[in-house]
Amino acid sequence: MSNNARFAEIAALAGDPGRASMLNGLMDGRALTASELAQLAGITAQTGSSHLTKMTEAGLLAVEKQGRHRYHRLASPAVAQMIESIMRLAAPEVTARPLRTGPRDAALRAGRTCYDHLAGHLGVSITDALIDAGHLDLGLDAGEVTDSGLALFARTGIDIEALTAKRGRILCRPCLDWSERRPHLAGAIGAALCSHCFNNGWIRRLEGTRAVSVTPNGQRHLRETFGVSLS
Repeated sequence: MSNNARFAEIAALAGDPGRASMLNGLMDGRALTASELAQLAGITAQTGSSHLTKMTEAGLLAVEKQGRHRYHRLASPAVAQMIESIMRLAAPEVTARPLRTGPRDAALRAGRTCYDHLAGHLGVSITDALIDAGHLDLGLDAGEVTDSGLALFARTGIDIEALTAKRGRILCRPCLDWSERRPHLAGAIGAALCSHCFNNGWIRRLEGTRAVSVTPNGQRHLRETFGVSLS
């Protein structure tokens, strides 16, 4: 299949409203069943199964089997990046002020997961703090953790050397935020930081959405560790 034909196939798959709802529903990094995704998209189980088969065959989704159950998730961070980019393009652009971008939901705007890393005001604030303190050097397409950043993450309990040793994923890259329209931190280090915040109880997921809230303990640690103020 030529590159143009492959491009058209992916665009057509993502362009269907039902399939778009399913893809969007997996942007929090979770794996969901076919029935859950069909319910999310507001379509029948039969139609949902057909959609999932097509997206899996095209490499947009991956399937995990546990006992009798089959769970679907986004196949890779690249798929999540594509979806986030489409969301930015789909957001209405207006010249009137104030300009609102991204989701209407205040919780999603405040903080959310973008596949496996942090986005929204929370994600951008952490990224800004790391850059301002000289721990991170972020360009348009790639990024680098500085020596002081390596020391900071080591003190925090994130092993950068172990992340670097893993092949197949960029360590550090920017991801243009859907609502803030500025970059937040993605790549392996962004995913590790997100997991660290969840595992230590700094953030918690709001039920039924990919929005996250920062706990009081998280407010303190983000301020003391990374210099992030979310007031």
